[in-house]
Amino acid sequence: MKMLDTIKRSVLWKSIFRREYKDTPRNRALAIFGNIFMHLHPVKIRSSAVKLRYTWGMGGISLFSFIILTVTGFLLMFYYHPSVEKAFWDIKDLEFQVPYGIFLRNLHRWGAHFMVIVVWLHMFRVFMTGSYKSPRQFNWSIGVILLVLTMLLSFTGYLLPWDQLGLWAIVVGTNMAAGTPLLGFEGPFSEYLGITPYNDVRFAILGGSTVGGNALLRSYVWHCVVIPLVAVVLMAVHFWRVRKDGGISGPHSS
Repeated sequence: MKMLDTIKRSVLWKSIFRREYKDTPRNRALAIFGNIFMHLHPVKIRSSAVKLRYTWGMGGISLFSFIILTVTGFLLMFYYHPSVEKAFWDIKDLEFQVPYGIFLRNLHRWGAHFMVIVVWLHMFRVFMTGSYKSPRQFNWSIGVILLVLTMLLSFTGYLLPWDQLGLWAIVVGTNMAAGTPLLGFEGPFSEYLGITPYNDVRFAILGGSTVGGNALLRSYVWHCVVIPLVAVVLMAVHFWRVRKDGGISGPHSS
């Protein structure tokens, strides 16, 4: 209990949880104010928060990119089968048989590259302006997770066209995963856990020992379902916490 009290008094705990949970009128009001659905927007906003020269608008552009990718990705799903026999030819049919199909595919592809660049620039801006400092540590952590999810979306989507570029990119990426400490069969200390090429993290990613149909299907599920859903939830929390932390940090905030 003493350790728990120490943790609750820490800066990190106060950054995540902003109130106590006693049944008082004030805490009941704070429960509403702290609810993402009931109290999303702040009462006021700093003038610096709307200055493009400070924020670059990278957060909003990242969200816009994600929306474009979600819409185009949803439309692409109507013309794609995640199977070794059909994946490559579905992309070719989309490019040369479907009206405006090549435009749809290129919008999704280049939009993905654009989103990766914008998210990195957003993280760079946040770091350089000190917007990760108290009381924004928790939201900075959410942003780092969203950055990782953005990279994973790019990585898993790379294999879906089932061409030579995507195939060898996944081969290189998963071979790097085989060197993960403890979990990869080529990584340090893996022998102590009995890790082999058939039960390590690379095998889990690919669904086998080589890049094949299982790897394609798993990339499809991760890319189209799991990662986007997790990203949507974390983005909602991210935007909500920006507002609860007083809006976008000003140029002179600590």
